[in-house]
Amino acid sequence: MKRIVIWLAGLLLFSANSAHPAGTIEKINSTGTIYLGNQVSSAPFSFLDNSHPIGYSIDLCNSIVDEISTELGKPVRVEYRLAAPADRFSGLVSGDFDLLCGTATITPERQERVGFSPTIFVAGAKLLVEQGSKVGNLRDLQGKRIAVTQGTTTLTLMRDLVERQRLNITLVVGNDPNKTVQFLLSGKVDAFVNDDVLLYGFLANTSMGDKYRIVGDCLSYESYGLAFRKDDYRLSDLIERVFEKIANSGEIRRLYEKWFLGPLPSGISLNMPMGAELTERFRELALTND
Repeated sequence: MKRIVIWLAGLLLFSANSAHPAGTIEKINSTGTIYLGNQVSSAPFSFLDNSHPIGYSIDLCNSIVDEISTELGKPVRVEYRLAAPADRFSGLVSGDFDLLCGTATITPERQERVGFSPTIFVAGAKLLVEQGSKVGNLRDLQGKRIAVTQGTTTLTLMRDLVERQRLNITLVVGNDPNKTVQFLLSGKVDAFVNDDVLLYGFLANTSMGDKYRIVGDCLSYESYGLAFRKDDYRLSDLIERVFEKIANSGEIRRLYEKWFLGPLPSGISLNMPMGAELTERFRELALTND
């Protein structure tokens, strides 16, 4: 009987541990390393400069890393891992990386799989076309081809628009933004659709503004956030504190101005002042910390 009681106690302890696995901060405390999922072609959020990840989202993630280091009372080593659009959320869930530091639209469907930070940017999908193109909006692309990236909300949006508006448009899907935009650069499609800020970032970072232009009204409303594993309450609470702190100190505004008003490594600036909605989001975060 004594052996049975000990066995049952062990089984209950194992079940409790299985139901409540160690969170991200506990994992980092054990390994001394945090894995950040970065993107290589999402300027100004996450891109490469001399093979090193930089950008607005990277800086925000580093603020979180600093807070984790302070909470643990020891340095935390950062290791970057490529987060491709098509499998970035599955990579996050499986533990390939601990934070997604790029562009990720907050949607109800995604919130069922992962957690999100407060909003870091508000964007909308637009079209990139050649300077000499007569295309001014989506309906001008009847009978033509549009490039769009796999694993993005823009692909879901375009499929819905094409079907709902009965548009005679062929969608050409690429695995990542770098490969997808090449369809336009090589003349295989008539337009590339992506979030407006990423299109401006592409033009600025590649100095191709004299060859291509952004056209049309916004086709969508995209609220970006940094993503982490769902139900990780300790990390979620820490991220909320970080955002409240940097909103209250004005650091989040300085980071915005650095990446959206200052020059990128190419020497070209996006010249994108903060919109009214994002300004209000940051103001609310600062008030929360009062």
